[in-house]
Amino acid sequence: MRTVRATRYVTPLREGGSMPGLVEADDDGLYVLKFHGAAQGPLVLVAEVIAGLVGQALGLIIPELVFIELDARLGAAEPDPDVRELIERSGGRNLGVDFLPGALPFRPGVSPAPDGDTAASVVWFDALMTNPDRTMRNPNILVWHERDWLIDHGAALYVHYTWRDPETHARRPFERIAEHVLLPYASSIAAADERLAPLVTEALLREVVGQIPDEWLGGEPAARRDAYVEYLANRLAAPRDFVTEADRARS
Repeated sequence: MRTVRATRYVTPLREGGSMPGLVEADDDGLYVLKFHGAAQGPLVLVAEVIAGLVGQALGLIIPELVFIELDARLGAAEPDPDVRELIERSGGRNLGVDFLPGALPFRPGVSPAPDGDTAASVVWFDALMTNPDRTMRNPNILVWHERDWLIDHGAALYVHYTWRDPETHARRPFERIAEHVLLPYASSIAAADERLAPLVTEALLREVVGQIPDEWLGGEPAARRDAYVEYLANRLAAPRDFVTEADRARS
């Protein structure tokens, strides 16, 4: 992932509890900045990085992720005290997501339907990542330049908030996949599994988790990186119940 430096805080986006902001960076790009000092803490950013980079490696359409160095003084002119405080406590390295100007939220029945294999790939990916946030109520898909872009993976991998019995957790079906917004469009999830599972190698997972900043992981970052790799490797170990669960929900 590239690193850019925020040069101007443009506006708060006021979406969800994390209240991301739109910033301009020293590469002249605009990014949705997700703060490490937000109420949910930096583990949301960890989930965004792991899911985002794995999804990109699978060929899914996800906006570019960058690290954004933020000078806490950029919030000095912000009139909203809550936003100003958020900026002030988020100095240092944060996460940026490439801004898609003019993008529209995906609306089932209104937006163009994705093809079956693409929909199945997204369902499989979200089941692997235990991502509960791609539902009719909250699709987290933007339509931009006639393509569907996947966004907002911060709720994924929620096992990392406790790491309670991760081996058992990894082997569970993901029942919330039945609520997935793209499930009605999806072709066989088992076929998607055959296409995608071989691509999620240990080497890929180690490359991805190796990019997470130590300060986002807390104590013993090397052990925490190993925990993510082991969890996802266990989730991919056959038989993968989340695949049959998704196909059962699809039918």
